[in-house]
Amino acid sequence: MARALMIQGTGSNVGKSVLVAGLARAFARRGLRVAPFKPQNMSNNAAVTSDGGEIGRAQALQARAAGRAPHTDMNPVLLKPETDTGSQIIVHGKRRGRMAAGDYRAGKPELLAAALQSFDRLCSDADLVLVEGAGSPAETNLRKGDIANMGFACAANVPVILLGDIHRGGVIAQIVGTQAVLDAADRALVRGFAVNRFKGDVSLFDAGRDDIALRTGWPCLGVVPWFNDAWRLPAEDMMDIRSVAGGACKVVVPQLERMANFDDLDPLSAEPAVTVEIVPAGRALPGDADLVLLPGSKSTLGDLAYFRSQGWDIDLYAHVRRGGHVLGLCGGYQMLGRTIADPDGVDGSPGTAEGLGLLDVHTVMAGDKQVTEREATALPGGEPVRGYEIHMGRTHGPDCDRAWLHIDDRPEGAASANGRVKGSYLHGLFTADAFRARYLEELGARSDLAYDDGVEQVLDSLADHLERHMDLDAVLDLAAVPERD
Repeated sequence: MARALMIQGTGSNVGKSVLVAGLARAFARRGLRVAPFKPQNMSNNAAVTSDGGEIGRAQALQARAAGRAPHTDMNPVLLKPETDTGSQIIVHGKRRGRMAAGDYRAGKPELLAAALQSFDRLCSDADLVLVEGAGSPAETNLRKGDIANMGFACAANVPVILLGDIHRGGVIAQIVGTQAVLDAADRALVRGFAVNRFKGDVSLFDAGRDDIALRTGWPCLGVVPWFNDAWRLPAEDMMDIRSVAGGACKVVVPQLERMANFDDLDPLSAEPAVTVEIVPAGRALPGDADLVLLPGSKSTLGDLAYFRSQGWDIDLYAHVRRGGHVLGLCGGYQMLGRTIADPDGVDGSPGTAEGLGLLDVHTVMAGDKQVTEREATALPGGEPVRGYEIHMGRTHGPDCDRAWLHIDDRPEGAASANGRVKGSYLHGLFTADAFRARYLEELGARSDLAYDDGVEQVLDSLADHLERHMDLDAVLDLAAVPERD
């Protein structure tokens, strides 16, 4: 029978997702059938699975590390924030609807049942299931009805390792304090701790490590030094994206408030000849950009208003007048058109807005949500491209006659008459090396990067890193068959 182990963190963004990916690769290399699992995730950076659903991109990376195809059971509950108080709810990969925070709490028992169903299915086809928590189990105000941390661990009877982040400072208080606020049943499931992201001589923390073990009674399973290549792995959420200094070719990305599916940036960031600059609120788009890339959005009308409130529309028009290139993907594509209509409020509040007018197309938010993996051909070069669509809108107009991709038996995308402004619904196209090289050549940059090979090398290096700095035999011994009543 499958064994399971859960990695929980003392807070958000302490490195749980990367650690689980590294453990998945390390144990898969030992010959185990490993499956990643996160009962509840909150992210607008989703991946599309072969069974036609959505999961958090971190679980897709973990599946890749484990040598498995991503599946909706790996992340049965996905929350995609649309406003500060409401999210779209994805259950078993499918859009369930929209919920405010209060309504979501009331629906948690049903969602826990869905999570347990997925977990049981994964356990039936794996030797080891690595479960990732969300946020922190120390958030006692969220413990009632919890399905993301100790609530799930107790329901599934899964042992827990607690991960702290020393780079943030106060890691002793993080771990000891978490134990202090857990109730007895939750504390009993924690079998050890690890410390992540140490910089410098690890031996200098020996006394701190021993103090945590003395105060908690939990064994230390490792003090993991900073992994320098973590940034080369696909980013999980907006907290993980960063500007990357490279060559003279500059790609500028306005950081939208509800930016979604920004994995398109990962291959560009890995290019030595390319500088990717993420522009936060309050700053103008740089005037020396070669390409302005408008990324996807979970709330296109809301982010279009946000884009204008920053004055980025003025910067973008100036960029186009200078002869610069513009690429809009998914929500960014919709923003580049003349109008966006959302009569039924499927993407937020109902309404219609004028777009940026750089493409002669019109978008209507209607119909079923498209969540589909795609194989395409780039035009005019004929390069093969693999990607995915994940959107609600339908876009039509004269500039669609200048489609620059071909999917199955239909054209895809739109382009301006001079070809400098383009848009498409296809995410992930820059992972195709030949297409990316040709696209960057048009911007004056040379590429000979094998992107997917690079990701595989980083996952192997991450597994090597954990083999050196964690007691992986002890970690594996802590995994247990999740027997429950």
